[in-house]
Amino acid sequence: MSATSGKPSKEGEQREQPRAIHSWRRHHNVLSALAHAALFLVALYAAFGLAYNFHGWKYWTYHLFIPLAVIALPIKLAVFWRMQQFRGSWRFVGLRDLVAIAVGSQISSFFLIGAYFLLENLAKNFTGEVLIDRAGKFQQSVFLIDWAATINLVAASRVLFRSYYEFTRGSDGEAESRILIVGAGDHGQNLLREILRAGQSSYNVIGFVDDDVINLGHRIHNVEVLGRTRQIKEICDQHGVDELFIAMPDAKPKELRKVIELCKGNALKFRTIPAMTDLIEGRVQVSQLRPVDIEDLLGRESIKLDTDAIGVELTGKRIVVTGAGGSIGSEMCRQIARFQPERLLLIEQAENNLFEIHRELIAKFPAIDIQPIVADICDANRIRAVFSAERPSAVFHAAAHKHVPMMECNAGEAIKNNVLGTRTVALAASEYGIEKMVMISTDKAVNPTSVMGCSKRVAEIFVQQFGHKSTTQFVTVRFGNVLGSSGSVIPIFKQQIAKGGPVTVTHRDMTRYFMTIPEAAQLVLQAGTMGNGGEIFVLDMGDPIKIVDLAHNMITLSGLRPGEDIEIVFTGMRPGEKLFEELLIDGEHVNATRHPKIGIWQSRKEEWDAMIGRVDRLISAADDTPSDEIRGLLAEIVPEYQPMDAATSPEPRTQPDISASPNETARTGLSHKPTTPIPEQY
Repeated sequence: MSATSGKPSKEGEQREQPRAIHSWRRHHNVLSALAHAALFLVALYAAFGLAYNFHGWKYWTYHLFIPLAVIALPIKLAVFWRMQQFRGSWRFVGLRDLVAIAVGSQISSFFLIGAYFLLENLAKNFTGEVLIDRAGKFQQSVFLIDWAATINLVAASRVLFRSYYEFTRGSDGEAESRILIVGAGDHGQNLLREILRAGQSSYNVIGFVDDDVINLGHRIHNVEVLGRTRQIKEICDQHGVDELFIAMPDAKPKELRKVIELCKGNALKFRTIPAMTDLIEGRVQVSQLRPVDIEDLLGRESIKLDTDAIGVELTGKRIVVTGAGGSIGSEMCRQIARFQPERLLLIEQAENNLFEIHRELIAKFPAIDIQPIVADICDANRIRAVFSAERPSAVFHAAAHKHVPMMECNAGEAIKNNVLGTRTVALAASEYGIEKMVMISTDKAVNPTSVMGCSKRVAEIFVQQFGHKSTTQFVTVRFGNVLGSSGSVIPIFKQQIAKGGPVTVTHRDMTRYFMTIPEAAQLVLQAGTMGNGGEIFVLDMGDPIKIVDLAHNMITLSGLRPGEDIEIVFTGMRPGEKLFEELLIDGEHVNATRHPKIGIWQSRKEEWDAMIGRVDRLISAADDTPSDEIRGLLAEIVPEYQPMDAATSPEPRTQPDISASPNETARTGLSHKPTTPIPEQY
């Protein structure tokens, strides 16, 4: 008792509630059997009443009903017990339970009729009299009526109990949310059934939308299919919908985007059910509903990897990942660890990021030797010492400066990290006989307009040409933006929406390619196994997405209205940005590979001495040369580089003709084995 009110305290109520529940569960089967026994008796009595039109009830009650009930009740209880009908919860009654009731009643009636005639014949043979129908007034139609009455009474009782539970269960003061379910197929119907079964009184399902013409106008569990998907907006307005439950676990991102875009301007919340592979026994549960995220709209079908080929490259080997604490580097570590390398070496300059990924990996993969190494990739002595001591088989080079506007202001740092750092890692890999180095590049290296993109293109040129001088295989993998990476547009938009806006977009026509981080990492691993050295692999990034559409969809997914609740402001393009990124996966200078999402870009062959001289001058100028001069040095190495002013071009420029000569290998575009001794510096 509480000291103030004299009423039981909440803690006391919470202690008593589990006891009551436990007591109920312990005696559930007995109580259920008693309830069924009462229903059986009522059904049999009703059968006699209907058979005799309720005339002469005193006679048939005492002389017919009671003797027959003594036979019928044990038979029905035994049959229903054998069919485990006393163990099921009436709250969760469904079609299978109703079928079981009908089957149980059928079997019971069969045994009851058999027992009745058997006992009557035995009584006649031994006593000369019958047990029940002494006056010859027994109506055998009682058996048929009793069969039907048993089915109806037992089924109706369970359905009424479930209905009472669903419609009277309290919602703990929660406001009722009006729900529209997208998809009236099996998953939508199961979802509605689960909502009703679980007693979710905070949800009021007002209808379905479905594109299957057969379902239109039908009612499912008394909920109507109100229209097609394209009518979502007007249906939501008409019925005051608060939330959209998308019951399409196998829907493609393009289909989800269509649904979200149709709802633009409605203040809705969006939830979806997991993919079929994540559902337990294929059954949808209300607790499994999750908010639709922007990754659901931009992701793509899962990638089929050649795990055997990847395993040959990684399993039991020593592998290095540079930039291991970054978005791509950390995911590379996770994917590599799945293949059980002998040792995984994490090279990272930012110790906090390194600490986080190292802690995560040792928890998930305790059997693997995972070593964190704090190092700057520009520190040649440190990198050489690591490679000398560890002698890894492969290096995945993910370390880089990647933020375009920031590198425009710090051009020298972009050169040092992206060019000098890559050169340092490549030279050390070659010196210590590492079998393969996979460098991660970017779509911004194609027709670059930024210092960052151009510096990555210089790094590509260096490792590709250096591969001709080394026994190490140098492979480059190029792709676009990854969803959710640090500093990318999606986390920025989420922060801006959380603060109430505005959401800032640089240009209304700007488009970008997007890929999930795991997808990018998996394709990097796959491309790495396919390379023989000298290739630049280009990943299929799918269709480009307009950034303004991305902003609209993210605001809509947040339950807000673009332009009303959250403003979208166009700020103008920043230095180095392009309206369109170019990957050229389908271009004339890209050859196909055995993997449908990976192509090989045919690049021009550079004259070694001239290229090395320009790269050396560029690196030497990084610390104390004005940015404009650095841009000039970049343009000497990358003729297609057009800084700043080219960024405002409304259309992507045509790629210069830099295809490999016809005599070179068609698949790689380059020959790569050593032909001349490596110069002392390189």
